[in-house]
Amino acid sequence: MTELAMKNLSMDMISAKMFTCLDKEITVKYGEEGKTYLVEGLTRFGLKDAEAMAKKATAEGENHTFFQYLPKQIEGVEQYAHLTDFARFAKMFAQIAKVVVDIHGDEGKQVISEAVRKFGESRGQGIAQRARANGFDNDIDNYLKHYDMGRSDLFHYESYFTSDNIEQTFFHCPLGQQWADDNMHEYGILYCQMIDPAIASGYNEKFEVEHDQYVLKEGVCHFNFKMKE
Repeated sequence: MTELAMKNLSMDMISAKMFTCLDKEITVKYGEEGKTYLVEGLTRFGLKDAEAMAKKATAEGENHTFFQYLPKQIEGVEQYAHLTDFARFAKMFAQIAKVVVDIHGDEGKQVISEAVRKFGESRGQGIAQRARANGFDNDIDNYLKHYDMGRSDLFHYESYFTSDNIEQTFFHCPLGQQWADDNMHEYGILYCQMIDPAIASGYNEKFEVEHDQYVLKEGVCHFNFKMKE
């Protein structure tokens, strides 16, 4: 069987997926008031920047809810066109999380974390599907080979592989770096603490991640990925 070339998802698509999960969890918990949080978060981030994300994600076939919160006519220019797509994702996420957490405290953190969990699990299921399309099992060997997001040269990391473990250390992460630069540690860490275990769980329910160091805390991210028996 000829393997299919698997194109990485763009960060605009990933940003749109994340926003849509945030939208669902926030509005389920807070109803119409939750919609005002989303509008406020997008406004703080930059409506023109959000519109650019939304248009690019739509052009790539992603179904999302950005446009439900954006006016049809938006004046001005993008504030962050000069930044990487990773940095813009980080800024968008942090501004929405900040609105919710600053109002609702620990409860708000749980809502944001749950949105990240569902976003991550969905991505993990997609990674398993990418492996299956090429005739591979969703085992430890095929996880990184079929990962959906391109790491790019902005991620500096080392990986060590054994038969039952993947150990990774990230010395630089553009997401964590942006949250640190913006002094958004409290909000960015909600993403960092949840995302990799959620993706792994979606990929295979027996796949687990030990994430014992964080860029936003210790200056590096350290992971051990293991498949439970």
